[in-house]
Amino acid sequence: MKTGISTTLRKLLPLCLPLLILAGCDSRPQVTGTRFLAFGTLVDLTIAGVSEERSEQAADILEQDFQQMHHAWHAWDPGPLGRINRLISEGERRFTAPPSVIPLIELGTRLSVQSDHLFNPAIGNLVDAWGFHSNDPEGHRPPDQQVIDDLLKQAPRMTDLQLNGIELLSSNPAVKLDFGAFGKGYGIDLAIDHLRELGIHNAIINAGGDLRAIGSKNGQPWRIGIRHPSGEGVLATLDIEGDESVFTSGDYERNFEWQGQRYHHIIDTRTGYPARGTRSVTVIHHNAATADAAATALFIAGPERWHEIALRMGVSHVLLVDDSGNLHMNPAMQKRLQLLESDGNIVPSPPLNTTQQTPATR
Repeated sequence: MKTGISTTLRKLLPLCLPLLILAGCDSRPQVTGTRFLAFGTLVDLTIAGVSEERSEQAADILEQDFQQMHHAWHAWDPGPLGRINRLISEGERRFTAPPSVIPLIELGTRLSVQSDHLFNPAIGNLVDAWGFHSNDPEGHRPPDQQVIDDLLKQAPRMTDLQLNGIELLSSNPAVKLDFGAFGKGYGIDLAIDHLRELGIHNAIINAGGDLRAIGSKNGQPWRIGIRHPSGEGVLATLDIEGDESVFTSGDYERNFEWQGQRYHHIIDTRTGYPARGTRSVTVIHHNAATADAAATALFIAGPERWHEIALRMGVSHVLLVDDSGNLHMNPAMQKRLQLLESDGNIVPSPPLNTTQQTPATR
């Protein structure tokens, strides 16, 4: 999986975000855009209020940051996380954890418990059995039922791991850590912190449509788009209010077909199969890692449990599109969205009156 793109190519990027960022290009100065590859997706960085030179310098720094994160957190390539997974699988019960991975283990455990373990970064073996550790799952087939049953019986969870300083204790050799469901969000949080350290306070970091935005675009709110659950076009737009993350999980992102049925990558750990009943979930939260994990958890929770899990995770804005095209949302989210289609059936929920319980990201 490539993790870099040349400076020359980045400079060719038009000074606006493509596809999902709908702020638009205009003639006003001091809005610059760059692009690089990280976590297997294109990352678009848009910065307002600083010179083009400072923007390019910041982009170079963030690209290096993301490359280091990709190496450290990749679940199956050689690296710190790969070493942890190898030691766990070999039956090592106690060993030293690399410092680069410890914050993700701590954060992933807290988020997993909050989600009633619907978000579960310990199921790397199950993800692997489905072939979604491949860069291109096209042409794969479902695993044998016995393989799924065996993995479910072993029931790996983040709570099977215990940290004591830098010492990691594992009680379940079936645990295989895969931070793909929230590592991107955590990385975006770190990148936003780095931008602020560089004196940049108005920016969007958009990684494949998932983003965090801070400040404004020359005094105007950043306007972003939410992808249609078909994977094509835009379902709705909304204006960012200060510092917010908007993350979407959809069944269109990674999938394959087998014998006329499509299988997507969001695995329900209760069944061992791709979650059913949901097409996409979009959440707003000020913390990107929480938004990333919650989008996955609420997708799996489905129309029946999403409201409960959102409350548990401290998420106050949710849009869930079910497999019949109904739009489930709480009143705060309904107030924020500007739907571009009028034929969707809106299913309002009770308010999500919750104090956000964001785990510390460092």
